[in-house]
Amino acid sequence: MSSGNALFLNPVVTLNCSEPNTQSLLAAFNADIFPFSAVRPVNSLQTPTNISIYFTLYAILGVDEKAQILETFIWQAMTWRIEFLSWDPMECGTSDITVPRLNLWRPDIVINEFVDKNKAPDTYYVRVNHTGYVTDGMPVKVKSSCNLNIYTFPFDMQKCSFTFHSYMHSNVSVRLSFAKPVEDILRQSKALMKTMGEWELLNMTSYKHNLVSYGSSWDELIYYVTLRRRATLYVVNLIIPSCFLITLDLFSFILPPQSVDRSAFKMTLILGYTVFLLLMNDLLPVTGNTIPLLNVFFSICLALMVGSLLETIIITNLLHNAKDYPAVPRWVRVLVIEFMGRLVCLRRKKTVQGFVFPNQDSMVKVKAGGQGDAVGQAEGPETGAVSELRKLRRQLRDIRQHVFSKSESDQHSQDWVHIGCVIDRFLFILYAIFISISFITIVALWIHWKST
Repeated sequence: MSSGNALFLNPVVTLNCSEPNTQSLLAAFNADIFPFSAVRPVNSLQTPTNISIYFTLYAILGVDEKAQILETFIWQAMTWRIEFLSWDPMECGTSDITVPRLNLWRPDIVINEFVDKNKAPDTYYVRVNHTGYVTDGMPVKVKSSCNLNIYTFPFDMQKCSFTFHSYMHSNVSVRLSFAKPVEDILRQSKALMKTMGEWELLNMTSYKHNLVSYGSSWDELIYYVTLRRRATLYVVNLIIPSCFLITLDLFSFILPPQSVDRSAFKMTLILGYTVFLLLMNDLLPVTGNTIPLLNVFFSICLALMVGSLLETIIITNLLHNAKDYPAVPRWVRVLVIEFMGRLVCLRRKKTVQGFVFPNQDSMVKVKAGGQGDAVGQAEGPETGAVSELRKLRRQLRDIRQHVFSKSESDQHSQDWVHIGCVIDRFLFILYAIFISISFITIVALWIHWKST
């Protein structure tokens, strides 16, 4: 009887070995199994083939934030059964054998997120045991798409998925199942992890999904891999130096602008901070989806430094040229001196009013003995004295106008200087609040990252 007729007459093909050795078993495979590698190994095509899948994560090679790609190295294993295959281990001399992969039917199981071809070393053999179960294991270098959320960089955690499914076979032909509990896969992956670099494996979950499309359904096995970034490098190289520079700029407000060139000091800080950001730019992730909170922090720090420099320039100008400025507009007085001054606890000191001089129309009257006619009688001799008094009155009036003008000019100058002091303190308080909030946020994120 031919091998083909034997296959369809007998639901299970028991391979007959002439001798208990590998050569005899391989000859039986060549005769009864290998010729049927083009079809699913079932007695009836109405019977689905059950395939068990698991993988072990050996290495996390890297994450490309810009391309949204996760690169890993895994060992993928699949198990299925050839229904019409069995042999007697005693008769054939072994309970399992490795045969070329191309000589057997293999399921078209792929990872849905795969965006590149497998560049791992090729393996050419599969293992078959005496009950007909086939185990196909192979290394896979996976470059998979992953939706990365780097808003909390460098304290971010990413959750990427590996979806195993068949391209051509619906669950009528191929049914997928988990070969191992996901807890065992996680434990084994952590124990065998060789390369992690910037990332560490945090958790793994899995579930089976049934995809319905075009009137058919496909089984999908989805593994979710949770990764956590190691933030120490970024804290030491990015966050701490930036905090030092911004704190130093904060304390520069203590320098008196009247006697110290505060602007030169601040310009040096801005230059140093800009060079620092340029040097550390390669450490920052680049992606079009979200802007990391750390990038916003750096931008605000630089904006505050530039704002403090502009404020220092304004104050220096006010201190040296305030006497040449016109009177303070009313809206500026209300907004800055009254409102912001109270807000920063820097109210204007009350000034003592100057002397009050007589009005221009006041007259100097000279009386002699209290009699009006006596004045008329003495008008001739006292004309010179009245003239001197009138001259003195005009001089006093000129002095009064000069004093008032000088007092008003000083008042305007003091108003502008006070406005500069209010703005200086307001920016100092704003600076201190921003730094405090930033420090608290960074520490809170770090504590949450550590406790996860």
